[in-house]
Amino acid sequence: MNFRTGFGYDVHRFAEGRNLWLGGIKIAHHAGLLGHSDADVLIHALCDALLGAANLRDIGYNFPDTSAEFVGIDSKVLLEKTARMLKAKGYFFGNADCTIVAEQPKINPYIPEMQKTLAAILETDPDNISIKATTNEKMGFAGREEGIVAYATALIYK
Repeated sequence: MNFRTGFGYDVHRFAEGRNLWLGGIKIAHHAGLLGHSDADVLIHALCDALLGAANLRDIGYNFPDTSAEFVGIDSKVLLEKTARMLKAKGYFFGNADCTIVAEQPKINPYIPEMQKTLAAILETDPDNISIKATTNEKMGFAGREEGIVAYATALIYK
């Protein structure tokens, strides 16, 4: 078997008047994240990890923020497109390990639903999608509650 790993990172700032989408689900919060799409940092980091593992460049290359096609797009669609790109190269999803960094809102209550949502798109068991949440201990932009950061690693195989 041919195993490959990838790493992804994304960050978006908070913006009033937008919905907060994380891991493909809507989360109650006073502000959402600013971005060309729905700004789901978790899905964007996961897409980058998967694309990187398959040597398919990155999310900005494949889904550019200069394209009208992706304005306001649901990031779950980007993950579906990413999964199809991997399949086209003969890869299967193994697992992912993701971390969300945010002071607020508290993410832990939403993790099981995020796992189910992402697993359905990737056609895998939710147990193959690890999602963790932490704070930045009030340091930096995430610590000042100016935005959210997400990291992801992914394993794919042929």
